[in-house]
Amino acid sequence: MKYSVEVSETESVRYLHFGSEWIQGAMRIARPWALEVAYTREMLLPLLLRAEPLRRCLLVGLGAASQLKFLYRYFPDARFCVLEINPDVPTVARQCFKLPDSPRIDIIIDDAVAWMATHAPQACFDLILQDGFDAAGRIGALSGATFYARCHAALDTGGAFACNLLEHDRGFQANLRRIRRAFSGRCLHFPSGDNGNVAAFGFAATPWNFTLAELRERALSLKARTGLDLRPALSRLQLTVATPDGKLRL
Repeated sequence: MKYSVEVSETESVRYLHFGSEWIQGAMRIARPWALEVAYTREMLLPLLLRAEPLRRCLLVGLGAASQLKFLYRYFPDARFCVLEINPDVPTVARQCFKLPDSPRIDIIIDDAVAWMATHAPQACFDLILQDGFDAAGRIGALSGATFYARCHAALDTGGAFACNLLEHDRGFQANLRRIRRAFSGRCLHFPSGDNGNVAAFGFAATPWNFTLAELRERALSLKARTGLDLRPALSRLQLTVATPDGKLRL
């Protein structure tokens, strides 16, 4: 799918657009490895739930490569597969958003729905991050029940799926229901952010049972290592997820 890929700058922040005013990614020029947009940080909540190091990550939609650059920098043993439908996006990401050239990053120009139909049964990802929209802010077939089920099938037993949804989209609640069915109810989501973005998650088979105190300790450790502070995200999560006895159970 071809659409125009454009870049703008305001107050030292560079933005990616797909032929409209919709922001498809952002980078603070002085901090190219940081996660500038709030929902991109919240989508990384699964980093607090993993006992094992991140090894294999699939990203559906490259955009400005914000999450990819962050994970590439702070998880040096991880390898990344990126599905991007527009061949111009990787070029712009390299030229304007400091996407590194590395053998650890495999960028595949393909329709993610078609790719997953062929590759999901053989895949084994620790983390799948989905942030794919067209120029009008539509998810299209990436929100289908079959695609979510294939994402579940492509995870290892301790893996997690995270996606960016828009609360104002009329299919938002239906999307959440499809994720819930695909992951047998093992899901959660954040409340809507300032721009209407909602980070939603589905989890594979390994049961998790964490106290909020444990998660905050992990968040402190992650912040010390990477600068990413997910403690505010944990507080926001309690607005939509029950935590009886101060525990998060999945």
